[in-house]
Amino acid sequence: MTKKLFIKTWGCQMNVYDSARMADVLAPLGYGLAESPEGADLVILNTCHVREKASEKVFSELGRLRAEKRRKAEAGERMIVAVAGCVAQAEGQEILDRAPVVDMVFGPQTYHTLPEMVARASGERVLNTDFPAESKFDSLPEETAPQGVSAFLAVQEGCDKFCTFCVVPYTRGAEYSRDAATVLAEARRLVAGGTREITLLGQNVNAWHGEGPEGGTWGLGRLIRALAEIGGLARIRYTTSHPRDMADDLISAHAEVPQLMPFVHLPVQSGSDRILAAMNRKHRADEYRRVVGRLREARPDLALSSDFIVGYPDETDRDFADTLRLVTEIGYAQAYTFMYSPRPGTPAAGMAGRQVPEAVKKERLAALQQLVNAQQVAFNMDMVGRTVPVLLDRRGHRAGQLMGRSPWMQSVPVAAPDRLMGTIVEVRVSAARENSLAGEIETTEAASGGARAAPGTAALTEYPA
Repeated sequence: MTKKLFIKTWGCQMNVYDSARMADVLAPLGYGLAESPEGADLVILNTCHVREKASEKVFSELGRLRAEKRRKAEAGERMIVAVAGCVAQAEGQEILDRAPVVDMVFGPQTYHTLPEMVARASGERVLNTDFPAESKFDSLPEETAPQGVSAFLAVQEGCDKFCTFCVVPYTRGAEYSRDAATVLAEARRLVAGGTREITLLGQNVNAWHGEGPEGGTWGLGRLIRALAEIGGLARIRYTTSHPRDMADDLISAHAEVPQLMPFVHLPVQSGSDRILAAMNRKHRADEYRRVVGRLREARPDLALSSDFIVGYPDETDRDFADTLRLVTEIGYAQAYTFMYSPRPGTPAAGMAGRQVPEAVKKERLAALQQLVNAQQVAFNMDMVGRTVPVLLDRRGHRAGQLMGRSPWMQSVPVAAPDRLMGTIVEVRVSAARENSLAGEIETTEAASGGARAAPGTAALTEYPA
């Protein structure tokens, strides 16, 4: 009899990938995925420590699970409750102390040992937040089910940059790059299962430097070129990048590999050199501008997204003005903006007395969001009247509707029959919204994943780079 497994995932794409692999690890034990925790035999909360109030969200969810676990116990059945991911790594013992409902706590480097942990959980509470000497990737089974038209593939994990606001080096560990042969083999399995778009994942993905199939070390650009040779793989993306690791070969791949989509997420965090130095970002604002300029020279239709933190300790009005100036100069198709909030254990969290008042942070965040939202709307509006290739990868919210993404990451719903799922269609854009485009299919493009010149390119490249 199949046992029910429910996994709730918060946070980044890496957590989404990890959750899928947890299901793969547990499948041989008879666990099948369920859509809700009701009646589940095993519930895993895969947590993220990056966003504000991450721990509170976990404990709130555990409170809701307590009643379901009690109900099962009264029926003579057992529910195992586990907390995984970065909050588990950072606060493992505290979770066990505060939440008796929890049976297992394990970090992101240990989920390949889930069968052993589940067995132990029948007689004891389990805490596993070690950093094993051998990578979890060496022990993971092959995927047990198709991952869909668009799939994530983790190639790199951890970070050695130690930005002062960030918990990743402490929760994910040092940088680790999977070898190229293993990555390519997983990519081929994904494509054989129907995947047409692969997003390469890493906390610092462009720092990937894996062993090549015949020895030597490859960089991300070379890996992308090898992936592009896989028949049936129409699109390649990667995230998240660091400006310091944008190597020449990766930049040239944007000019030379049609399958590599013209969209790069390149976090800058601040436009102020003083704040960048305090963040230990290891780059200056003008260095970031030069990297953007080189990318746009290689791929003129390239669009950018970024991350920004406002209200970092000691940030002045002038520092914030530098950020607004950089955003205005670069021009973004998307951006993720956050108010700084301390993360326990990070250097910035200890800057007592130097925190920016909450009211000031909120005011700055509102001003930044107004600017980046206006840029995003303008970028999308420039698509109206154009024809863009859209890879249909999921069902829409309405009957008879499929959804996909443009090369520049806009969501595009269209009226289409199910038989077009997984194909690339040419969509004539008739309307634009803040986060999506709307239009009608003109033609299908079953084989090609290449992007045409981006609407709005002229406007974007007018910004100094």
